[in-house]
Amino acid sequence: MRDITSPRWLYVKGVLFVVCGFLASGLLLVESPTVRTAILLAIAVWSFCRAYYFAFYVIEHYIDPGYKVAGLTDFVRYARRRRKTATDSTPSQPS
Repeated sequence: MRDITSPRWLYVKGVLFVVCGFLASGLLLVESPTVRTAILLAIAVWSFCRAYYFAFYVIEHYIDPGYKVAGLTDFVRYARRRRKTATDSTPSQPS
């Protein structure tokens, strides 16, 4: 499957994500219309947004400027590779 390159379709895709988010949130609040549910939903959305920001912006601009993350799967591979490299380069402690 090819990547979407048309700005028009990229905007349509972005709008669809927002619509899906509102629909899912609305359905959760209809099913459980409590303040607690609304607050937990808001915290979950905010937390995932911050994690997404970290995975794509913070890594690229502050941690490893030479690395361009292409997607969440790519980020997981990057994190595993960095973790393994850090573990392999740690000197072993003498007993």
